[in-house]
Amino acid sequence: MTRLLALAAIFASGIGGYALWTASQSPNAGPSLAAYAQDADAEVDLSLVTEMSLGNPDADVTVVEYASFTCPHCKTFHEGPFKELKADYIDTGKIHFIYREVYFDRFGLWAGMIARCAGEMRYFGVVDMLYDGQRDWIGDGQDPVAISERLKTIGKSAGMSQDEVDACMTNADLAQAMVAVYQQNAEDDNVRSTPSLLVNGEPLSGNSYAELKATIDQELGS
Repeated sequence: MTRLLALAAIFASGIGGYALWTASQSPNAGPSLAAYAQDADAEVDLSLVTEMSLGNPDADVTVVEYASFTCPHCKTFHEGPFKELKADYIDTGKIHFIYREVYFDRFGLWAGMIARCAGEMRYFGVVDMLYDGQRDWIGDGQDPVAISERLKTIGKSAGMSQDEVDACMTNADLAQAMVAVYQQNAEDDNVRSTPSLLVNGEPLSGNSYAELKATIDQELGS
């Protein structure tokens, strides 16, 4: 919990004072994470965060990917190896694939909030949009208001209303729960970089498709 609060404080230090100031200046300022960062004793409702997965939940092999929406290497993985993984193993029901978000910065957290607020059925479609347009919605990374608005546009493109995206980006309970779940998962699996892949709980040394495929085939006994 100490590390969780420290992480929350990092997010808050980046936008805490900014968000409090902009709250009276603009309704499009993005979420005020200062609220949950300051409430160290608040009860975190982990039920707000659903495990997002694809494929066959009863498969003998489970692949877990840890990735950040602001990570260029994750974008590269998503555009290459993941598409092969999906075609060869996920869509064919050979594996259960779990995607877990990593938050290195506030913008990655906001992106995850938009994806989750879109709902389970639309989640991975929004993930595609976030990676495909990563350079566009991040921009130069210097304008939180602009980034917040671009993320809201992605949410609306996925079918969310203006009221829904506004409520999503100011949902401090969701943000706190997402950080708590991320922190616990990252500690349990010793995640230090992205993308990180685990096959049946064992980490891969890299993230090439050749290594991933060989490891999965070994686990499948093929």
